[in-house]
Amino acid sequence: MSRRARPRRRAVPRKAPPGPLRMLGGALAAIAAFAVVAIAWVMWTYGGPGPQAREGEVTTVVLPRGSGLSTIAGDLADAGVIRSRGLFMAAARLGGAAGSLKAGEYEFRSGTSMARVLRDIQAGRVVRHLVTVPEGWTSEMAWEAVHKAPVLTGEAPVPAEGTLLPDTYQVQRGDSRSTVIQRMAEAQDKLMADLWPKRQPGLPFDTPQEALTLASIVEKETGIAAERPRIAAVFVNRLRSGMRLESDPTIIYGVSKGRPLGRGILLSELNARTPWNTYQIDGLPPTPIANPGRAAIEAVLNPPTSDELFFVADGSGGHVFASTYPEHQRNVARWRQVERQKAAAAGAGR
Repeated sequence: MSRRARPRRRAVPRKAPPGPLRMLGGALAAIAAFAVVAIAWVMWTYGGPGPQAREGEVTTVVLPRGSGLSTIAGDLADAGVIRSRGLFMAAARLGGAAGSLKAGEYEFRSGTSMARVLRDIQAGRVVRHLVTVPEGWTSEMAWEAVHKAPVLTGEAPVPAEGTLLPDTYQVQRGDSRSTVIQRMAEAQDKLMADLWPKRQPGLPFDTPQEALTLASIVEKETGIAAERPRIAAVFVNRLRSGMRLESDPTIIYGVSKGRPLGRGILLSELNARTPWNTYQIDGLPPTPIANPGRAAIEAVLNPPTSDELFFVADGSGGHVFASTYPEHQRNVARWRQVERQKAAAAGAGR
C-alpha cells in the first residue's frame, strides 16, 4: 500500500523581539505621559483652588517668629490651607521666597490657591488688630486698653500723663504691650516736634510740656471740635491777664484722676487745693489731665485773636462765650435756668 503524503504545515514566521530603538521609544512615551500628568498636577495644585472647606470659611494660621520654611509649610498643611507641604517648599525655593517668608497671623479663605498663600506670606499680609485711644483719655485708660488687647503680650508700666497721642493703632498678634505704648508716645513726640516750631509767637507758656498741659484742659472742656480754638483762646487770654483758669475738668482730675464722677462737682471738691485744681492754683497744673488730640494741641499753639475770658455751657452740648464778667453772669443765669428746667422735667417723668 502506498502511504498518503502528509500535508506540509506552513511555517509560521516568528515575531522578532522589539529592537532597542522601539523599546526606548515606548519608554520615552511613557515618561512623557507621566511628565504631562505630573506637570498638570503641579500646576493645578499650585495655581488652582486650594483645599475646600465650607464656602466662605476662613482659616487662621499663626506662624511664630523664627519659623523656617519646613515649619511654615508643615503648619499650613496641618491647618488644611495647602495640599502639599513638599510642593510649597519647592515653589518657595525655586521662586526665591524661601528666605523672605514673614511670621505673623494670617487668614486664608477656603479655596485660596497655594500660589496666593505663598505670595501673602512673602508680602507679610498679616491680620491687623486695632487698639483705639480716644482723645481725652488719661494715660491709665490707654494703658488699660492696651492690656485688655488679647493679641498683645507682656506687661508695661503706666505711662506719664499726657505723653500719648490718641489714635487708632494697628497691632499684630504677639506684639509686646510696651512696644505699642512706645509707638503711641513716639507718635506724640513726632507731632509736637512738627507743631511746636510753628506756634504763634508770644504765647503765655514756654515749653511743649506746658502746651500739652493746656491742650489737655481744652480737650476735656468740649467735645465739639469747632469750639476748641475758641476755648483755647479764652485760656490763653486768662493766662496772659493773670487770671486763674477755673476749669472744672481740673477739679475732677484731682478727685478721680480723670475718671467720670457720675455726678456734679461738690463744693468741698471745688475748694480742695489739689495740684490740678485751677480754681485754687495760679497758672497751669503740674501735668496734663489727659492725652490731647492733634486738634486741641493745634488750637493751643495757634489760638484765634479774641478778647473773650469766660464761657459756660449753653444747655445743648456747647458753650456760650463772654468778654466781660457781667455778660458772663447773665450767661450763667440762663444756664442755671436750663438746669432747673431739666430737673423739673426729670422729676415730672418719674
